[in-house]
Amino acid sequence: MDPTTKHRVLAGVLAAGLYAGGFAAGRFLHEGPAHAASPVQTTATTEAPEAHADTRGLPSFAGIVASAAPAVVHVGTVSVANTADDDQGSGDPSGDDGPFGPNSPFHGFRMPRDPRFGGGEARRGAGSGFVIRKDGVVLTNNHVVEHAKEITVSLSDGRKLPAKVLGRDPKTDLAVLKIDSKEPLHVVQMGDSDGLSVGDWVVAIGNPFGLDNTVTAGIVSAKGRAIGQGPYDHFIQTDASINPGNSGGPLFDEHGNVVGINTAIFSQSGGNIGIGFAIPINMAKELVPELEEKGHVTRGWLGVSIQKLTPELAESMGTEGGQGALVAGVTPDSPAAKADVQPGDVIRRWDGKAIDEPGTLSMLVAGTPIGRTVPVELSRDGKSKDVEVTVAKLADDESASDDGPAHRGKWGLSLRDLTPDERRERDLASGTGVLVAGVVPDSPAAEAGVKAGDVVLQVNRHPVGSAAALQAEAGKAAADKPLLLLVRPAEGGDRFAALSPR
Repeated sequence: MDPTTKHRVLAGVLAAGLYAGGFAAGRFLHEGPAHAASPVQTTATTEAPEAHADTRGLPSFAGIVASAAPAVVHVGTVSVANTADDDQGSGDPSGDDGPFGPNSPFHGFRMPRDPRFGGGEARRGAGSGFVIRKDGVVLTNNHVVEHAKEITVSLSDGRKLPAKVLGRDPKTDLAVLKIDSKEPLHVVQMGDSDGLSVGDWVVAIGNPFGLDNTVTAGIVSAKGRAIGQGPYDHFIQTDASINPGNSGGPLFDEHGNVVGINTAIFSQSGGNIGIGFAIPINMAKELVPELEEKGHVTRGWLGVSIQKLTPELAESMGTEGGQGALVAGVTPDSPAAKADVQPGDVIRRWDGKAIDEPGTLSMLVAGTPIGRTVPVELSRDGKSKDVEVTVAKLADDESASDDGPAHRGKWGLSLRDLTPDERRERDLASGTGVLVAGVVPDSPAAEAGVKAGDVVLQVNRHPVGSAAALQAEAGKAAADKPLLLLVRPAEGGDRFAALSPR
């Protein structure tokens, strides 16, 4: 299923249902006397019942919608599928089955082949986005535009404008687009996602199933959720209905400020069950300038694999407290290794900031300037230890520079060797495979469906076990012939990918 046409759904299930639940009363519950057991408890009183009646009802979001909806846009895409990519879906923005189910007469419909793209199968996808600046900068999800050959932004006034990608960040699922408009553009007001509290009202506006400017509302169910989508998971969880086509749309607070970008839902039934996730807008605000300027995000690298410190692990390792990030492995010659960080250490503080969970450490390291030396507080064998770490550049960014994709070679691949732990996790023999750390947009690798996180097992039918070996085999290939890779995606299932030369 083509990521440009589908809404990301956890547990491998594409949602096609509509949320039917009601609102939780939350902060609008009756605020009676401290001794009252509930808003409807009867107490002896000589006053008229009306004196204690809470006249406040559920809020109206009409004002938010009127002012904010014109800045919400529909993002339409055209991508190309090869016959080897038949598992990427039908092109319906709702997924393979569409909103009408597998028995619909429209099930299995395919877009006609398009000669503009070499006869490949043109597939249309859809998502949402929102204008953040008057010069036409639009924010959306990376998975909405990741493989798009054409992008069209439809405004609330009916205009349709071509868009180009200024930058993408697959790790946080953010993408920045640019449109040029002769007429003034409506823009959203950016909010503060850190100021949200669990129970606060939020409003989602987007284009689920292609239904423009659909409004749903709910509350913040949780903050800082890690859902297994990447090392920088820090989602806002909400019960506001989010469905296919909502991807990339804004999540507003009750004052009409954007606090999140709707990205994913959890569903085991295929329908929206009130568990949706949004990227905090504060994270996006930090990344947008670099995405605009460079097209990608440069992150700091420590060189450790980490996990949550459970009470059982803490007890077995003789350390106190459940906070911190447990170091499970250290990459040789990494900044961590050079600072004498060891497996079994618990990282408690990074540059003076407390580490409450592994995700916090990942985000702090990623945001640390390259080359900076920071103090790190460890716990080793129950004793405190202080070290200093000089942060390096994350491997998948090492070949990207201001000079553009040429530094990733003509194939558009950024590679690095797998660690022993990573090989064990992927069930690979020692000396087998090379990790794809990054893929340049619109490169031969991207067009062949190779993604960051894939492992390359063979090049032109020759096994490879290191980035150097892969580059050597690729160098032997004829300049005018496709490069044949055998790759193992993160979700499993080996497949061949042919990278066409340019």
